[in-house]
Amino acid sequence: MAAEVENAPAFGGVIQRKSNLRAFFSAWPPLVLISLAWLGLMILVALFAHWLAPYDFMATNVLARLCPPALFGGTFEHMLGTDQLGRDVFSRVIASIRISITIALAATIITTIIGVTLGFLAAYFRGWVDQLILMMVDAQLAMPFMIIAIAVLAFLGNSLVIFVLLLGLNGWDIITRMARGLAISANAQGYAVAARDIGASPARVYLRHILPNISTTIVVAMTLNIPGVILLESSLSFLGIGLQPPQTSLGNMVGYGRDYIQSAPWIMLTPAAIIVVTTLSISIVGDWLRDRLDPTLR
Repeated sequence: MAAEVENAPAFGGVIQRKSNLRAFFSAWPPLVLISLAWLGLMILVALFAHWLAPYDFMATNVLARLCPPALFGGTFEHMLGTDQLGRDVFSRVIASIRISITIALAATIITTIIGVTLGFLAAYFRGWVDQLILMMVDAQLAMPFMIIAIAVLAFLGNSLVIFVLLLGLNGWDIITRMARGLAISANAQGYAVAARDIGASPARVYLRHILPNISTTIVVAMTLNIPGVILLESSLSFLGIGLQPPQTSLGNMVGYGRDYIQSAPWIMLTPAAIIVVTTLSISIVGDWLRDRLDPTLR
């Protein structure tokens, strides 16, 4: 009997630890933790790319062209091998991660600003302004953005600024509809009515009261928009109408490596794998954030 009493606390402690562990992994699924770790690594690489790259990503060495990666017959001097001009693939991948993430974040911020602004204007004015904005949204959804992007880049050129602004015009229609619906719903809530009753201006009502209350949903929409921007940038760069040398990006590397897929597959496989894993990780984290932050899904 004494032995059972002595064993009871230990047994209870094991149960408690298992319960805590189960609760932790219920709130933070392993796949989400892996995705967050990968995205954290990508952000660190983007921030410290200049110090992490062993070589200048534009430096060429014709004598070392098409060297295989270290574990496939090459040396650790070029860990991921070299490309057709003898440039270090590892250094180019690091520089490409920084450029691709910068483009994706900048374009998503532009998309969100446009979408939220138009959504708030539609919710405030209603009437013909609302109908006009909804017609613009329907027109955007009806047009294939890839064809529009190709035409714009062919006509205006493909500098980094134009490229980011163009990608920023992709996806604003979804955020516009979302912001409009949330703003119309929030306008009927007590806090918005009270703010108007005490004399708050429309700009103050929308920016100081409505926007903070719908910000979680907007942040989730931004997160889910980033993979689309990364894939669109990669597709345009793969087609050769994205960023041009000496600039580089993950899609740019895949595009230049396609001609060597049989003789030197490492040129395109490494950036292609990073594109897949990064977009998948962002999608997983975005879905998890939506489940946690969206009150309509609780």
